[in-house]
Amino acid sequence: MASVTIRNLPDDVKQSLRERAARNGRSLEDEARRALIALVRPEPAAPRKSIGQMLYEMSRPGVDLPELPDSPVDYAALSGE
Repeated sequence: MASVTIRNLPDDVKQSLRERAARNGRSLEDEARRALIALVRPEPAAPRKSIGQMLYEMSRPGVDLPELPDSPVDYAALSGE
């Protein structure tokens, strides 16, 4: 594996990285390594579901759908107009 030295890193950036490492229970070096890896190898976005897929999943037994109001909602009254 390669090593990298970063010169002229602003003090506030180093401090923020140190605090982030402490919150995550990692060393400064490990936190910096993970941040750089995430920057150059972003996780692929989850595939988006089609409307048909979402409707199918909501129609399966055991899926509780929200209750609809008995009368139409007066949105003007809700906004205070």
